[in-house]
Amino acid sequence: MRFAEMTAPQLGQVPRDTILVLSPVAACEQHSRHLPTITDTILVTAVAEQAEKQLPNRVLLLPTLWLGASSHHLSLGGTLSVEVDTHINLICDLLTPLLEDGYQRILMLNGHGGNIDTMHVALRRIQPKHPNRLVAAASYWELAERELADLVEGSRKTMGHACEFETSMILALRPDLVHREQMENDPPKDDSVFRGLFTAEDMKQKTDHGAVGYPELANAEKGKRFLEAAVRRTVEVIEAMIKRELPG
Repeated sequence: MRFAEMTAPQLGQVPRDTILVLSPVAACEQHSRHLPTITDTILVTAVAEQAEKQLPNRVLLLPTLWLGASSHHLSLGGTLSVEVDTHINLICDLLTPLLEDGYQRILMLNGHGGNIDTMHVALRRIQPKHPNRLVAAASYWELAERELADLVEGSRKTMGHACEFETSMILALRPDLVHREQMENDPPKDDSVFRGLFTAEDMKQKTDHGAVGYPELANAEKGKRFLEAAVRRTVEVIEAMIKRELPG
């Protein structure tokens, strides 16, 4: 079921207690010299749509929220963004009417690293007001972290930016949007002693061309496998959330 394609009376008939609302969130921001700015939105939408296709009577799919918290990309241009506090409020305002309308289970599926903090804080704000609902959030690559690590070729086994993962998946979905001649690897520069440390740097301070990882290793067949792994894990999580008892 797709929220945007249904009428209000049809939505009124959707059983609140046996379905899960799937809410994809992403961004529109620079993705180095070779990928389109809408990359994150294309990817998370593809994962969410395939999950809904596999569970058409159990999932109510919302339109993808394409505007993300991307201030750390602004220095490289080609980026649309809202401030962190605005994005937190945006998520709360998006999900609250659904909860007030009786929906009991919501999964926010994220496609942009900059949204991780905002969606966590938003859910922290929502939970005390709706303690008996199951509201969760995850980035699709975190759900499938082990599966993706087994499939990747380069030494970076986790999601980067305009990297082997993202470039491969866009090659599988929209090869017409990829500028292959502009692909350029950007190996990690951090000393290993800083593992686990968060530093408040923008992308221009981390990379000169807006990539993190190994896009030169990307190909469409690999991208197809990455997407299949992400969809498989998302479906698995959705099915488990639907079966899980609501908080007491």
